[in-house]
Order: sequence, then structure tokens, then C-alpha cells
Amino acid sequence: MFQSRIAGLGYFVPENIVTNDDLSKIIDTNDEWIQERTGIQERRHIVKGSGETTTTMGIKASQIAIERSGVSKEDIDFIIFATISPDYYFPGPGVILQKELGLRTVGALDIRNQCSGFVYALSIADQYIKTGMYKNILIVGSELQSIGLDMTTRGRSVSVIFGDGAGAAVISREENPDKGVLSTHLHSEGEHAKELSVLAPGMGGRWVTDILADNDPNDESYFPYMNGQFVFKNAVVRFSEVIHEGLVANNLKVSDIDMLIPHQANLRISQFIQKKFGLSDDQVFNNIQKFGNTTAASIPIALTEAWELGKIKSGDLVVLAAFGSGFTWASAIIRW
Repeated sequence: MFQSRIAGLGYFVPENIVTNDDLSKIIDTNDEWIQERTGIQERRHIVKGSGETTTTMGIKASQIAIERSGVSKEDIDFIIFATISPDYYFPGPGVILQKELGLRTVGALDIRNQCSGFVYALSIADQYIKTGMYKNILIVGSELQSIGLDMTTRGRSVSVIFGDGAGAAVISREENPDKGVLSTHLHSEGEHAKELSVLAPGMGGRWVTDILADNDPNDESYFPYMNGQFVFKNAVVRFSEVIHEGLVANNLKVSDIDMLIPHQANLRISQFIQKKFGLSDDQVFNNIQKFGNTTAASIPIALTEAWELGKIKSGDLVVLAAFGSGFTWASAIIRW
């Protein structure tokens, strides 16, 4: 059985910076309120009319990852694209990415696992490579969320959190059994699906045509809803469990962790997990302060930035962990 490794990383975020003070001009909020609850100082939003989409951002991140990997486009065997904000309701963005990157007619898989999407994608790629089916797989997490948020005081508890961006990785075959992805661990609990969700279109048979026909200015079903305290309480438990699960599966200890890259959901969650595991600031990487929560893109953006800054070195034990809507949660244990 083969091993899989991350051969190349890349990320892209829009140039347009939206600070907390910018939001306070259109929403009844302020910098102190947002930072106290989320740790976020600013995020990136596309400029409407710029032509930027979930796929175009994914393409830019992918181009960087492919170039850094040393793998030619012709050698990419498969695409896995994680997003909750596709360009079209269907088809998914994977096929658009394939076309625009000029890749061969390889398979393109779109997955909907929200904040856990990138780790789920990594897990799928890992299995394909370990079984020998593919040799080089491009995985992407990309989100354009700003245009779908309720940018009013009514939606402030959710809308101040999210940003736009994309991250990508090339996953390749590794002959050294002691390096690469050691294991991945995936979970879900649909009992709490509605606690972090967008119900329309589709919920209960209510479709876009119904929304347009009703023309109800108070309809919130197509905006994100989050039961913040409930999500927080579940997140800190599941983050801890899935990190511990990964360590135990590989006979590792918390002290073996060189870098933890948590999904950038809320800085308070990351800080809680850091304190619980007794990790130093050098062992945990956070960038939610400047990018916000970019959902499926958050882990690859953070992982890429940490690597670019020299915080991840050959031989390091890197742990990825995510929790989000679904509920879904996941971890990956990687020997760099």
C-alpha cells in the first residue's frame, strides 16, 4: 500500500479588506463586540461585479499549488472540490476548474461537508492514493460567502464571521511509509443539522420559485442561521475528541504535535483547544483574525500560510482538525 503526501500548497484571497469598522457603518456592531466574540479583526470580500467566483478563486489557489508541487498539469489524475458556495446550483465547480486549468478529462468530485470539507477531501484523496488508483490528486476548498450573507443588523451574529477565499493542495504518492498522511478520522451527527444551516432553497419542497413568488422581505430561510452557543459547546468537545482519536490511532502523544491547524471558525474555540491540550503559541496556527471563517477554505489557507512562514518543517507532526455544519468533524495526522 502506498502513502500519500502534500506535494504543493497554494491559497488565494480577494484584495478587498473589510474591517470591523467597515461593517459597523452598515450594521449595528463595533470592533470590540466582534473581536470579543470571534477574535476576527478583518476579512476579505470580493468586489461585486469583479467576476470573481468560487471557482476562479479555486483556480488561482490551484495554480500556485500545482507549480509548487513540481507535478505537471498532465499528471493530475483526479479533482476533489469542497465548497458550500458553488458558482451554479449544478454542475459543481470541479468540472469548471478542470476546464479552466486545462486538465485532462479526469474525474471531478464535488463534496459538501462545509467547514470539514477540506479534511474530508484530503481523506478521500488519501484513500485513492493508498490503494494505487491515482498518483496525483488536486484538492480544493473555496468559498464565496459574502454575497449570500444578511449584511444587516438582523444577521450580524453570523455575517461578521465569514469571509471569501480559496486554498488548494496537490496530494501525491509517497514511497516512504513514515512520511505523509498517517491517518484521517471522519464523523457526523445529523441530529443537530439545523443548528448551523441554510434552509432554502429546497427545504420542505420550498424552491427558488416559491421564494420569488412570496417576495417576503422578512424571509430569512436563505440566509445562514447559527445557534452560536450550542455550536461552540459541541465544537470544543468534538475538536478534542477527534484530535485525541488521531493521536491514539498512531501511538502518538500531545507532546508529539509540532503544529495544529484548526478550522478557523472562532478564535475562542482555537484558544480553548490550545489551552486544553497544553500547546504553546508556536504549536498552533491561527489566521482567522485577518481572514475570518472561510469554511472549506480555512484549513488549506491556514496550512499554506503556516508553511510559507516556515512554521512547518520536514519531519514535523502536523494535525488538521475541523468542526462545522452537519454536524461534521474530522482530523488528519500528517508527518511532513
